[in-house]
Amino acid sequence: MPGNVHPVADEREGLTAYLAQQRAVLRIAAYGLTDEQARAVPTRSALSVGGLIKHVTAVERRWVDITLERPPVAQEDLAQGRVDYTEGFRMRSHETLDGLLADYEAAARETDEAMAGLDLGRPVPVPRDAPWFPRDVDAWSVRWVLLHLIQETARHAGHADIIREHLDGATAFELMAAAEGWPATDWLKPWQPPATGEGVGGGDGTATSRSGSSAGSADDRP
Repeated sequence: MPGNVHPVADEREGLTAYLAQQRAVLRIAAYGLTDEQARAVPTRSALSVGGLIKHVTAVERRWVDITLERPPVAQEDLAQGRVDYTEGFRMRSHETLDGLLADYEAAARETDEAMAGLDLGRPVPVPRDAPWFPRDVDAWSVRWVLLHLIQETARHAGHADIIREHLDGATAFELMAAAEGWPATDWLKPWQPPATGEGVGGGDGTATSRSGSSAGSADDRP
């Protein structure tokens, strides 16, 4: 996908194209990373690139469930769901970046297929299981859900950009140039993987920020 969304013919195409673009941007933040680097938490935040991909995957599936009005979570499962929300930001030692990216792609496909046959104005009931959901609104719309997914994905793509730069100094357009095969220019060189032995992030999941401080893996964080 190029650096800009292609021209769109109508509202639905615009919504889905911009969502696809932000998904691509998030995936590009992981371009060329090892599992250890994807799992690393190189800032004071507990976020990792892999954990963010895992989170947005769950977010897309959650909003498809809400939109299609699938049976709500049982009350006895709500407490576990809150635990799962926190854990959903962690890339665990048994998880791989390839596996997380494949699951994200599958979730995106599920979202696209579910939304394709729905009127954009169809009401979507507001959930009542989290404090950030408004109490004075009864329903949103499919249109609102797609806009929210764009917002959510773009927000976390920005997080991933910052984390990636802390990991190895790579910036978004350098990575995009490498992933998309753009030619090098005087002012933009595609990212290249470090020579063997020069990569950032060891087998234990640690990473070093540009300041030289060491950061552990997500599994090390409380």
